Amino acid sequence: MHVVATAGHVDHGKSTLVRALTGIEPDRWAEERRRGLTIDLGFAWTDLPSGRTVAFVDVPGHERFVTNMLAGVGPVPAALLVVAADEGWMPQSAEHLAALDALGVRHGVLAVTRTDLADPAPAVAQAQAQLAGTGLRESETVEVSAPSGAGLDELRDALDRLVTRLPAAEVDAAVRLWVDRSFTIRGSGTVVTGTLRAGTLRVGDALELAAAGRAGARTVRVRGLQSLGRDRREVAAVARVAVNLRGVDRDHVHRGSALLAPASFHRTDQVDVRIDGDPVAALPTTATIHIGSAAVSARIRPLGAGTARLRLSRPLPLHVGDRALLRDPGRHHIAGAVTVLDPAPPALRHRGAAARRAEVLAGVAGAPDEQCELRRRGLVTRGDLARIGVPVSSAPVAGDWLADPRWWREQCGRLRRQVDSYLAGHPLAGGVPVEVLRRALGLPDRTLVEALVTPPLALADGLVTTPDPGLPGPVGRAVDALRAELATRPFQAPPAVRLADLGLGARELAAAARVGKIIRLADGVVLTPDAPAEAARLLATLSQPFTLSQARQALGTTRRVAVPLLELLDRQGVTRRLPDDRRTLTQNPPR
Repeated sequence: MHVVATAGHVDHGKSTLVRALTGIEPDRWAEERRRGLTIDLGFAWTDLPSGRTVAFVDVPGHERFVTNMLAGVGPVPAALLVVAADEGWMPQSAEHLAALDALGVRHGVLAVTRTDLADPAPAVAQAQAQLAGTGLRESETVEVSAPSGAGLDELRDALDRLVTRLPAAEVDAAVRLWVDRSFTIRGSGTVVTGTLRAGTLRVGDALELAAAGRAGARTVRVRGLQSLGRDRREVAAVARVAVNLRGVDRDHVHRGSALLAPASFHRTDQVDVRIDGDPVAALPTTATIHIGSAAVSARIRPLGAGTARLRLSRPLPLHVGDRALLRDPGRHHIAGAVTVLDPAPPALRHRGAAARRAEVLAGVAGAPDEQCELRRRGLVTRGDLARIGVPVSSAPVAGDWLADPRWWREQCGRLRRQVDSYLAGHPLAGGVPVEVLRRALGLPDRTLVEALVTPPLALADGLVTTPDPGLPGPVGRAVDALRAELATRPFQAPPAVRLADLGLGARELAAAARVGKIIRLADGVVLTPDAPAEAARLLATLSQPFTLSQARQALGTTRRVAVPLLELLDRQGVTRRLPDDRRTLTQNPPR
């Protein structure tokens, strides 16, 4: 299926033309038929000569109903622009064309109607001159009279050629169905309709409902689908579709709401945009932004270079590259075409922040670009990029985190500098706690710090360490003095008073043990690292098994040292403790 929206001035024959093409009455309401004008959106469809199906979204032409018109045109990729031969180009013709151009509609057919009432040539010339400066300048022109049927076959052929030029639908993309109608069917419940521009809907799908006028999103489920008047198990874009929803009352979903693929869209009330049209500095403080079927009030903060920040009256589900239009309803004026540059912009807190932001945005193309987003953001999760519509191919640096390569290298350098700075201020520390580094670097996740640790740095027991931190000069000299004393009496661990005289407290001894200068058998009991091997050699000279007293005498030490030393040898598997508390060597001592 292909979907085409009508556009044009009131009473120029849009609905009459759709009725003649399809045999379906697009005006749904009795009031519309009584007054002879379209008030709300109408829908009809037909098969073209090639067998392709085209569905029409028939929009109102009256200025009072321009919001309804924009709701119908917003999600549609092509347009049938209608101009009456007997009236020619009119104000709403111009506004509808400006809206189509702002929304990026580049495919269309110009139908000059009522050729039975007037010579169409002047109207054709006027309309083609107006189209020449827009994205619809390549539109084919057809002269037609719906009452007589003249030109209808030519119009069908032109529509056939039009739909062959339309870009292929993105059937695998994330679903975002803008709701243009909602109603209740007895026995079925809530039904919504819209134009499915991308993606595929299936019965049973769970979707997020971003409801107009309500905060947050709720989960709903697709109970049934219908397209072109027939029940379907699935509907692929592009298509007109009716969705029967389970899990929501009709009062909770209105025009401007959206059905979304879960975790695929960022709902935001602040967005940075590029505006092509009126100068940004000349825009009103407040205007209306139209996207999809939504119309939302927006406060405009100019940034510079054609860019602005919009603060929306309610959150909208937006992607990078979305097209919208900005309209000043007070002047009945389309102020410009909007391109979404950043649906998740940073706060502007400091003087000059707006100007700096404008400089950044000046280099943004307005299309999803993973590398561009990484350069701008430095660090972002894969899920966050997906929610703003950016496909991801890069491998994460940690967990779900993606990083710009240059930014990541800078963080590696910052980490090394932070480690050096911390150890300079804490010379006895065995390393820097990961959480300290996370806070210092301003990172959101500990796993990022761990991923930044590369040689010569190492990670152990929650500390980032350097390969050989060494000991501060005074501590190193005190430890050397301690080792000199133990060299002649290897098992005579100095008492606490001697350690204090040397200036070796608990922190200093812990640091010396970390760098392998000493071993700590117990609080205040320290020996040199080769003491266990020497002890095993001496114990091997004893008759096996031996008692604690015999071991103490062989080592020339006290119970204060012998007990923890033997327990260390037990843990190392050098000795084995027997049930009667004697011990025996289990292996040959090292030579």
